[in-house]
Amino acid sequence: MKTPFRLDQHPRRWPQPLSSPPPGYFEQLPMRVMAQVAAPAPRPLPLAWLRHAPAYVRTGLASTVLLGTFAASLWLGGSSLGNAPSTTATLDTVSQQQLLDYLSSGEVHVDMLDLAELPAHHLGITRQYLKPSPSELTEALDAQPADEAGVL
Repeated sequence: MKTPFRLDQHPRRWPQPLSSPPPGYFEQLPMRVMAQVAAPAPRPLPLAWLRHAPAYVRTGLASTVLLGTFAASLWLGGSSLGNAPSTTATLDTVSQQQLLDYLSSGEVHVDMLDLAELPAHHLGITRQYLKPSPSELTEALDAQPADEAGVL
């Protein structure tokens, strides 16, 4: 077991100071040091006024900035919403023979995932297959089994 260390048992190696510090010196030292250190000047925040603005002003400003950003991206992007041709309209102009030649050339690898990504809405190519009359549609829909449990 170690013996406890006692500072009183060890003599000092250097001589005592010529005089002792004035009374209360070490109690006043932190305050004197802090008084000499200049506090940093408070910097104003760039958008400090926005914190004090009412919620409806902040919401309006945010929506205006968002709308302006969207409009600027459309304007700078050079695309217009009304004049852009749709993909289906562009594909309608290509003949079926050219499509078959392109897909069967061997340079293009088409798998089921590529075909699954085709749009499910109206394709111009389907106009030539089915042209049912309203009465034929009604008969076909009436012939379908109406399972009440499946509807619920």
